[in-house]
Amino acid sequence: MEKAINLEKMTAEIDLMENVAYVIIDGHLTKVTPKQFSEDTIIWKDGKVLDVIRSERRRLKGQDVI
Repeated sequence: MEKAINLEKMTAEIDLMENVAYVIIDGHLTKVTPKQFSEDTIIWKDGKVLDVIRSERRRLKGQDVI
């Protein structure tokens, strides 16, 4: 579902049935989508999100290479 953004009121409409996280920096909305197996770490600086570190887990099932 596309998010509805009202720039005049600085509001956004989001789908509450969607499993995601949102980060807002200076009025800009960033959607952080999930991966099948991962971990996201948020790095803050001076009260604002600076980075999102995303690590991915790989399950070993006898593969020769991952």
